[in-house]
Amino acid sequence: MLRGFLLIFFLASIVLVAICGFRGEKSGRTPWEIFPDMVRQQKVRAQSPIDFFADSRGPRLPIASTVPIGYEMPNPQVKALPGSPPIAAPPGEELSRTRIAFSAGPDYYNSGKMGANWGTGIAVPVTPELMQRGQQRFNITCSVCHGLSAAGNGIAKQYGLNTVATLQDERIRKMADGEIFNTITNGKNTMMSYGGNVPVADRWAIIAYLRALQRSQNAVAADVPPEELAKLEQAEAKPPESKPGPSPETPKK
Repeated sequence: MLRGFLLIFFLASIVLVAICGFRGEKSGRTPWEIFPDMVRQQKVRAQSPIDFFADSRGPRLPIASTVPIGYEMPNPQVKALPGSPPIAAPPGEELSRTRIAFSAGPDYYNSGKMGANWGTGIAVPVTPELMQRGQQRFNITCSVCHGLSAAGNGIAKQYGLNTVATLQDERIRKMADGEIFNTITNGKNTMMSYGGNVPVADRWAIIAYLRALQRSQNAVAADVPPEELAKLEQAEAKPPESKPGPSPETPKK
């Protein structure tokens, strides 16, 4: 029994070595490769010719009129008529077309830090246009994992990504704005880095909208303006209107 096993093992080893061979062996024949080496795969090498294209050049020229990621064409300089107000950018466009860049400096706007500490405060003016931009970018980039209400119940969580954190947690609500900016830029734990996908201005817009979401889900009576609070209290004190009962049926003759 043991002798037969050793014989079969020995023969199988010879067959395996004969099929796979040893890399570096010189031969004029095409080697048999069960798993082809990646060094011989069909691919484009930097600064190397290739027969696939007519000009034999591997690296291709960029398509005409393309721009680098993160860059947007400036607004056309349209001169206003004499006596008319200056032409402003469409709502939501002014933010995305000013200071367009990915983190490119040690200042608070680009790093989220004030000295050696995480800073607090939105680094751009908070306007309705900023909030609209933040909602749009949040729904596109963040809601897939964190959900539309930032409760950590996005579609990725529903399909098994159990490490998604809820942004409504007390710890994150008390987190400095600069630290959230750094998390978006560089990622954290299982969250990937979005520093190469989301421009700096859009990161601040997302943070501004996130703060609004957090406050909306953790609001107290003191957050409501007095006049609106009075209306709510009146609505609660008002007794519900009684619905008229069904009219009795007329007896049939």
